[in-house]
Amino acid sequence: MTSMTLTLRRSRLAAAACLALIALAAQGQPATPAPAAPTSPAPIVEPAGQPAAAAAAAAAPKDLPPEVSAMTAELFYEVLLGELNARTDPGSAYGLVLDAARRARDGKLFQRAIEIALQARQGDSALEAARAWKETMPESRDARRFELQILIALNRIADTVAPLRAEVAATPQIERPFLMALIARNYSRATDKKLAASVVEQALADELTNAGTGPAAWSTIGRLRLAAGDTSGALDAAIKGQSLDPAAEGPAVLALELIDPSQPLAEPIVKRYLADPKALPEIRVGYARVLVEGRRYAEAQAELSTLTAARPELPEPWLLLGSLQTQARQDAAAEASLKRFIALAPTVRDPEGRERGLTQAYLLMAQLAERRKDFAGAESWLGRIDSTDDLVGAQARRAALLARQGKLPQARELVRSLPERTADEKKQKFLTEVQLLRDAKQYQAAFDMLAQASVAAPNDTDLLYDQAMVAEKLNRLDEMERLLRRVIELKPDNQNAYNALGYSLADRKVRLEEARTLIQKAVQLAPDDPFIADSLGWVEYRLGNLSEATRILEAAYKRRPDPEIGAHLGEVLWAAGQRDRAVSIWKEASLADADNETLQETLKRLHVKL
Repeated sequence: MTSMTLTLRRSRLAAAACLALIALAAQGQPATPAPAAPTSPAPIVEPAGQPAAAAAAAAAPKDLPPEVSAMTAELFYEVLLGELNARTDPGSAYGLVLDAARRARDGKLFQRAIEIALQARQGDSALEAARAWKETMPESRDARRFELQILIALNRIADTVAPLRAEVAATPQIERPFLMALIARNYSRATDKKLAASVVEQALADELTNAGTGPAAWSTIGRLRLAAGDTSGALDAAIKGQSLDPAAEGPAVLALELIDPSQPLAEPIVKRYLADPKALPEIRVGYARVLVEGRRYAEAQAELSTLTAARPELPEPWLLLGSLQTQARQDAAAEASLKRFIALAPTVRDPEGRERGLTQAYLLMAQLAERRKDFAGAESWLGRIDSTDDLVGAQARRAALLARQGKLPQARELVRSLPERTADEKKQKFLTEVQLLRDAKQYQAAFDMLAQASVAAPNDTDLLYDQAMVAEKLNRLDEMERLLRRVIELKPDNQNAYNALGYSLADRKVRLEEARTLIQKAVQLAPDDPFIADSLGWVEYRLGNLSEATRILEAAYKRRPDPEIGAHLGEVLWAAGQRDRAVSIWKEASLADADNETLQETLKRLHVKL
């Protein structure tokens, strides 16, 4: 037996999670530290990435004789006594094992002393053992890692500058980017996050001008600044990191999280990175998702089109592209993209992700079939969904199909028969039934359902907003305004409420200055929303500002060629004397959705036949 391993074969309580992280850091595996020792048993993970017994078995073939132990009888007795006392008298056990570790200069015994201290929730004693280990065996990287991680767990962040700097210096260049990621993850849990960012920046000072490791170092600092709420500092770190190497992904990923109207310099960092043909596709997908969240649909679609052209074998971009094309009513292109995803879905390694993706694709394919009134085809696509988690969504589409075919009672019954496993599912069922009634123009029944639900949940802004929209259909305009103002009172950042109220006033040509103020507030809350821009263009038109209305609506229609935006743009162009262009826009909108109510009302009022 090798020295000091005999006693380590005994059953041991779990070490603190921080020990696992330190050991894992040596082998390049992530872990999560905890400030206190866990109480459930867990194996100690060695720096080589194997449990002690497994490592020993792998290192020593069975046909070789065991090594003779260097342990003296006195040391053996001391360690054995320490192990016997570990559960009942951890203080004595700690002292015995630490003394044996010092005398034997054995790293495993130092580690065991740390474990005993942490099990007794004696962080200072654990730190004492780690520092004794480092003093006794100055060449041991494990000793320094334990000291560093215990300091972090004890929230003694200011004391970690020197050991962290030493750990970085001892780490090979090729492993430092991964070490940076671990540093960001661990220090972000510190109580004083500003101090953590400052300490790490001091420790990484030698890395910040290195073109090889500098981008990762700056990304680490940026993440810690972001965790401390310093978004400007995080952006500055991303800029400095990218200046060292424009092809480094770390600064681009950090900047991706910072994209916001209040941080206009973040997006150029991402675009600069994506200009490189070797840019990671995951970052382009992430950027497309950010654009979708900002309702910048045309730009998101352009990014995904670029990616699918360059990497047609990747499934996820096809699904996202198909979804955007469906929303934009580019039905033929959407169907092609979705079918491509379905064909590539078997290559998705994550079974849950694959199932979710296929469910979304089948729902979208059913929606496309429904648009062209191919109800049998839509039902066929819905029939492919076998996920119980998506049962409500699939059945809601089936109900919509029934309603479209004039079978509203059967559609409502189908929705009501769905299970209600969670409060969210119950609400989703309710709103689905309300939408069936709205689509069937049974506005009074929808209003009554929403009013009854609002009695039980008077502060539910979703219910109040939907009730307001139905009240408008019933020409109960005072009620609509009351409900929307209630939504604004409960949720002052609800851009849809400002927009809906402002648009209603503008459409009725009343209180136009107030309407513009309301819509401008909505624009401030959602500056990239093309539908809110449509409302702003419409109120400018009502105010007689044709050139401004044209400019706003042209930009909105370019971002999102929706039939309703097209109807408004066409009317403004018609009023400005550009009648041929207006007719062209209306024809384009009609191809997308000939049944759009706003479009049909506009054409009828202006006596235009396409």
